[in-house]
Amino acid sequence: MIRARFELAFPGFALDVDLDLPGRGVVALFGHSGSGKTTLLRAIAGLEKVPGGFLEVNGAVWQDATTFLPVHKRPLGFVFQEASLFPHLSVRANLAYGMRRVPAARRKVSLAHAVELLGIGPLLDRMPGHLSGGERQRVAIARALAVSPAILLMDEPLAALDLARKQEILPYLERLHEELEIPLVYVSHAPDEVARLADTLVAMERGRVVAQGPLSETLARLDLPIRLGEDAGVVLEGEIAELDADWHLARVAFPGGGLWVRDSGLAVGRHVRVRVLARDISIALTPLADNSILNVIPATVEQLADETHPALALVKLDAGGAPLVARITRRSAAKLQLQPGMKVWAQIKAVAVVG
Repeated sequence: MIRARFELAFPGFALDVDLDLPGRGVVALFGHSGSGKTTLLRAIAGLEKVPGGFLEVNGAVWQDATTFLPVHKRPLGFVFQEASLFPHLSVRANLAYGMRRVPAARRKVSLAHAVELLGIGPLLDRMPGHLSGGERQRVAIARALAVSPAILLMDEPLAALDLARKQEILPYLERLHEELEIPLVYVSHAPDEVARLADTLVAMERGRVVAQGPLSETLARLDLPIRLGEDAGVVLEGEIAELDADWHLARVAFPGGGLWVRDSGLAVGRHVRVRVLARDISIALTPLADNSILNVIPATVEQLADETHPALALVKLDAGGAPLVARITRRSAAKLQLQPGMKVWAQIKAVAVVG
């Protein structure tokens, strides 16, 4: 369990958070620029001293009324937007520098394991100046792991990279999620990164936490002051249940139903995440057979809310226990006379496997 209580005032900005977070998995701090994500992360790291604050990480108190561990005494790894490697040291020497911070008896992640997790074996003898942006960031993550941290903090580690380099690194971040028990606090304003990596979502605005909880449940909330626009939607957990070789499709089964997606080469039984955007769901009162939409599943209307544009509405649906959010016009909602408790059919036009 990670418990954090911080109040801090700056001219024109105040941080006021009270968090109880899981002690493992990926926690995403999400919000627009200036929402306080990085300030909170720096407070957790001890880079920002918050008088009167409290921080406990899996039973170890790092800050309270009588204690303040300075950053160099906190067993943490920190990855910034820029890799910040020592330019005069090889990759191997950069990693060794991180290892020296930790006595041998306290090392939980071996250098060999960190190198293997990030796939940087071929880079060990190269200098930082001869690495791509994605390679430098992978080395920076490995160096953060080399200190065997009790918690790993990442401040928008992909923000400085182009799309190709982001796609290069994301699978390695997923491996960290799957193979390590170290909790990871990940700052981002990119919904696609959050959808792919996070287990828990903390949404922030103006220095305050406006929502926190399991990823799918929190994304499905219609009362969040943060609106995601075209990125609004949910993430569902499921597994590959069936392959259709003739049409190159795979069916992902999740509690409450199943969804056909493009076959991306994953085996039957493989756990996956799928992202369903609100813009890709339409609603019908009866199942329609004569259309091109493969995914038509029964659902119950839970809640309706206005969107930011007066022509649009958001509709939260319960598909056998799985939350969905649809964006439709208010005119369509009135025509269908949608009300909480109504049985409807969710027609899902596109589904993306994100992890």
